[in-house]
Amino acid sequence: MTTRRNILKLASGAVLAGTVGKGTSMAAASENVWTMPDEGDPHTATWMAFGPSQEVWGKKLQRGAQNNLAQIAKAIAAHEPVNMLVREEDHEIAESLCGGDVTLFVRDIDDLWMRDTGPVFVKSQAGKLAAVDFNFNGWGNKQAHDADAEVAEFVAEKSTIEVLRTKLVLEGGGIEVDGKGTAIITESCVLNKNRNPGVSKEQCEAELGRLLGLKKIIWLPGIAGKDITDGHTDFYARFIRPGVVVAGLDNDPSSYDHAVTKRHLEILKTATDGAGNKLEVIVIPGPESIRPQFENNEFAAGYINFYLCNGAVIVPEFGDKKADQYCRDALRDALPDREVVQLDIDAIAAGGGGIHCTTQQQPA
Repeated sequence: MTTRRNILKLASGAVLAGTVGKGTSMAAASENVWTMPDEGDPHTATWMAFGPSQEVWGKKLQRGAQNNLAQIAKAIAAHEPVNMLVREEDHEIAESLCGGDVTLFVRDIDDLWMRDTGPVFVKSQAGKLAAVDFNFNGWGNKQAHDADAEVAEFVAEKSTIEVLRTKLVLEGGGIEVDGKGTAIITESCVLNKNRNPGVSKEQCEAELGRLLGLKKIIWLPGIAGKDITDGHTDFYARFIRPGVVVAGLDNDPSSYDHAVTKRHLEILKTATDGAGNKLEVIVIPGPESIRPQFENNEFAAGYINFYLCNGAVIVPEFGDKKADQYCRDALRDALPDREVVQLDIDAIAAGGGGIHCTTQQQPA
């Protein structure tokens, strides 16, 4: 059942080159100055992008995705500030749908996936905030991305923080961290030659250690070529706090993710974090059925792509009452200090993504 967005058509018909190698400002790797905080730590704000275009999404999905984005933004805005990028021509509808609690920034954008196009925020040991620009290249040049390639720098500028440079190409959805030096990453995405040709696992680990303060990476195989992301981590496994991972399971034997998720669970259940402690793994299976309105082959029917904001967890529901309830109960038990907010995001799911894909947290 769990499938994700397929290769979307190029907006201008041409495959664009990535933005690798804009320049570097590298501290010595041994200094390990920066750390990527846990998503569950306090936020200053959430960044989003009101970006579905009719050309990429089609008229029906575009309007549905716009409505879904507004619902996500308003749910988060009840707990923390939300900043939304929007094209000038979409400003009026974004303002109407999102309401006055969401701050709009006019900016040319290609799509809505802020998790991937936005910066990855990091903090120094002294509490200074910076933004890593991971050179978004349209998931390996699968989609036009002229505007989205510049989103990370735009967000950093509006946040008045330093931009950290790297030659690595990856997306925020491919990295999951516990804030204490442990990460979960899919090989199919980050080590893919369409992002980082010639980069070894050891080189990748060293650079991510420098930028994100990582001491240990738990590598999951993922799966390449089945969706536009080549198997992002945030569809498979999520830290909800250090030492505790929520992982998905696809129980449909006909799905390519059935074997993938089973293998990931085997790895996670035997893995240790950067402190040498075994992980607690909470399994949340995907729904067995979904509402028919937006059902298609790319529909992302999984609960793992939730978002942790201040005081709440924003998670999808798919109309499968039993599975939706199981997810709600599991997250309430695992996160007793957070409100569990479930939303119908079927149009975004039909575009192959989820709530987490549309957001990027700015740590406090």
